Amino acid sequence: MNKNNRLYFIAGLLALPLAITLTTTAAASEEYPQRPVRIITVFPTGAGPDTVLRLAADRLSRSLGKQFIVENRPGGNGFIALTAAKAATPDGYTLAYASGSQLTTHTLVYSKLPYDPVKDFRPVTPLFRNSFFIVVGANSSFKTVGDIIAAAKAAPGKLAYASEFVGSPGHLGSLTLAAAAGVQMSHVPFRETLQLFNAVANNEVAWAFGSAATAGPALQAGRVRLMAIGTPARLPAYPDVPTVPQSGGPAGYTLDAWTAVIAPAAVPSPVITKLNKAISEVMLDADMRQRLTVFGYEPWPMSPADTGRLIGSDTARYAKIIREANLKFD
Repeated sequence: MNKNNRLYFIAGLLALPLAITLTTTAAASEEYPQRPVRIITVFPTGAGPDTVLRLAADRLSRSLGKQFIVENRPGGNGFIALTAAKAATPDGYTLAYASGSQLTTHTLVYSKLPYDPVKDFRPVTPLFRNSFFIVVGANSSFKTVGDIIAAAKAAPGKLAYASEFVGSPGHLGSLTLAAAAGVQMSHVPFRETLQLFNAVANNEVAWAFGSAATAGPALQAGRVRLMAIGTPARLPAYPDVPTVPQSGGPAGYTLDAWTAVIAPAAVPSPVITKLNKAISEVMLDADMRQRLTVFGYEPWPMSPADTGRLIGSDTARYAKIIREANLKFD
């Protein structure tokens, strides 16, 4: 064997383990899943996002041939569920399901998190996007967002709005709205949505952001009304509800929230790709779309790369507002 042939032979031997690894990974990914998959969720049983996840898990079980099991670990601002998922073996058989806040603004309001949403996890895809309405009491004197802004300008810091908790999407959305309109308002946080919308209905607070799901009971009882919606265009399901700019609010204003499936960082790319494709097909199914309409949700799957960009853009979107409001929880 001449010198050149020996070099080629050695190079081939060195490349063999890598080739075997790549072949094995590809084969394993094609056969994935070979056993049940658990999805650890930050949401409590029965919550809107939990219901959607269970609908998706049932369909994934049928489409991929193995059971997808939802494991609820609520509490601790999502720390309990995401810490458990982070510690799991990165083989694709343990996933996590979180809100956009836990993957974005949590990094801004907590000086130290037990997980890094970028370094410790790989995005798979969002499941849905949740639209928010500006909700006022049924007999409120405010008819438009312009009315609210005018009242806030007339009495800086006096007009009160409510949200589910400090740092919630409704709270950050309200701060963003106030900043865009150049006004100051007073924030009243609530622990329960029932109490929150009772306060709105009784005009104890002027307004609040709410989803179709959270404001639904008070709306169905005729105690509140939907003034505007924080989407770029009107929703077909609510054609009479104008967008925030159409109601006299700041141009270009939007507010939404989303949930996403993520995986431990070392899960192989082919597994992520397969999960993304399967979940996207499930979420875009006509029956699933119809079921989500009941909650006021919109199916919102996207590629893992685009999901990563969404996490980055939403983090940047709220950074200034959180800094100026000095929101820190530790």
